[in-house]
Amino acid sequence: MTTQERIEESLTAEVVASFANTPDPRLKELLEALTRHLHSFIREVRLTEDEWTRAIEFLTAVGHITDEKRQEFILLSDVLGVSMQTIAVNNEAYGNATEATVFGPFFVEESPSVGDGGDIAAGAAGTPCWVEGTVRDTDGNPVPGARIEVWEADEDGFYDVQYTDDRVAGRGHLFSEADGGFRFWCVTPTPYPIPHDGPVGALLKAAGRSPMRAAHLHFMVSANDFRTLVTHIFVEGDPQLEIGDSVFGVKESLVKKFEEQPAGTPTPDGRALGDKPWARTRFDVVLAPVSTP
Repeated sequence: MTTQERIEESLTAEVVASFANTPDPRLKELLEALTRHLHSFIREVRLTEDEWTRAIEFLTAVGHITDEKRQEFILLSDVLGVSMQTIAVNNEAYGNATEATVFGPFFVEESPSVGDGGDIAAGAAGTPCWVEGTVRDTDGNPVPGARIEVWEADEDGFYDVQYTDDRVAGRGHLFSEADGGFRFWCVTPTPYPIPHDGPVGALLKAAGRSPMRAAHLHFMVSANDFRTLVTHIFVEGDPQLEIGDSVFGVKESLVKKFEEQPAGTPTPDGRALGDKPWARTRFDVVLAPVSTP
């Protein structure tokens, strides 16, 4: 070992040792591991002081642009694959349970209740889409009363919170029926770019990466005694699926067929759409138990 290597390793050991008396054992484990990995990264790439300064400035900019409607740190986590890796670690495969994917930065608490067969679009621009399915456990039994949160961007690629008029559109919640069934109207998902007018967008540009996300519809399904599921469904045939998803959220099992319906085709609930075409899809949710072996 060279003198320089000895100096660098000695510093890492000293910092790790400084956390030895941390009362919370889990916090102690996290701080020690984080220190080892950060120091290892710095030594591996031989990080320059200028690069360190630029990294601090970048993280400061991420913090400055973050507010109650925009979470740039989640966006950063998403584009680095950290969000999906955390999801993979915390949602171990269990039987035929529906796969989880990224939460995203645009979920909002206290969404409006739309009721079974309701319309989450609430005026959001886009082609009307009928979604139906069931919520079941891994043995095929219905899960009644499951809370189903749904949110999405409009056809212009914007969530309601990205507008400045305080609109609430493209989001809502409902509950599964006694047979586990649910149904609602929304708008057909379309591809859109993640917000790329901030530091995360600059990072993607510097890396030659696209900010585009594959067309998708967000779900969060929760019920007593079951693991809360955060997931999307994606649109079969969307060209962006082949190009790539900027946050690595696509899973083959979550790609669903959205069947286009010509104008005048009767709707499942008798809704009058006039001369508008519409689409329909099915998404059957399977929840894993809250405690898995």
